[in-house]
Amino acid sequence: MKTNDIIMTLDAGGTNLVFSALSEGEEIVQPITLPSAKDNLERCLEIIRCGFEAVRDQLPTHPAAISFAFPGPADYESGIIGGNLPNLTAFRNGVPLGPYLREHFGVPVFINNDGNLFAYGEALAGILPEINSALEASGNPKRYRNLIGLTFGTGFGGGIVIDRRLLVGDNQVGGYLWCQYNKLHPELIAEESVSIRGVCHAYATISGDNKPFTPKEIFEIAEGQREGDRTAALSAFEELGVVAGSVLASALLLIDGIAVIGGGLSGASKYIFPSLMGELRASTGMRDGTCFNRLAVPAFNLENEEERRAFLQSENSFLKAGKTGVALSHLGTSRAIALGAYWFARERLALK
Repeated sequence: MKTNDIIMTLDAGGTNLVFSALSEGEEIVQPITLPSAKDNLERCLEIIRCGFEAVRDQLPTHPAAISFAFPGPADYESGIIGGNLPNLTAFRNGVPLGPYLREHFGVPVFINNDGNLFAYGEALAGILPEINSALEASGNPKRYRNLIGLTFGTGFGGGIVIDRRLLVGDNQVGGYLWCQYNKLHPELIAEESVSIRGVCHAYATISGDNKPFTPKEIFEIAEGQREGDRTAALSAFEELGVVAGSVLASALLLIDGIAVIGGGLSGASKYIFPSLMGELRASTGMRDGTCFNRLAVPAFNLENEEERRAFLQSENSFLKAGKTGVALSHLGTSRAIALGAYWFARERLALK
């Protein structure tokens, strides 16, 4: 292990903060998970500082940098967190988090959007190399270079990687899928359906039961393991899939590549994927009656073994070779974000 490339990382969510450290792309400490205290700025800053200190105390030498994910919007280049942050309300008024940590720990600090770093980690060390290796093993010359990452959890995260480069954007809002059009509720942003609160609201609305159910409990109702309105539970996850699928379909038409999904709600993928894939496979048309698929290429559910085999199969013509696929994160969301943060810092340190 090299001791001059150690990067301390953080996955900052509305519920938990997960701290770690990586060297050469491998975790070298046991991740530390602490509650976020999302509504109390002083307490949240204390938790962030203490979490990094706990990781630093386990390291063989001083880290080269801190790099972590934080929900937007923010001025990530300067490390200023602020704006309308529904999942971490304590930071709404603008907090110089980067400079605060840089002064305390004496190392460079890199902050980016959690969806961006999830996508970056999956593109460099997760689903994208996994798919390309599987294509090679199948004798298929096709290779993928572009990836869209989505996370379903406290909020709706998104990130885009094009040819191994993270799309940040001129205004640092590249890959912001959370505020896209909501197909089922046009007056709302997509995140109002693609999130924990979206699933809970949908279940309450459809069932008429206003008890405070968690997504885990709604999933258990869908599974028949808990009493409740099973039809409403299934419909709540279906709604998430419809809205997320509509957003993803639009994104895939712009960023021609693969999609990967993570986040806590992805554990209900068997109830989300049917409607999500239905959006990707929907048809559209022209006034003259011409009908064609919404996407220019067929979409495959890569978690389905039969569809995965069809996706990997080599085609005998360029026109038939075009395909896109949707997979679940096999790294796990926190690990993908940590790897994204690590490689982002390595890239930035190399540029200095």
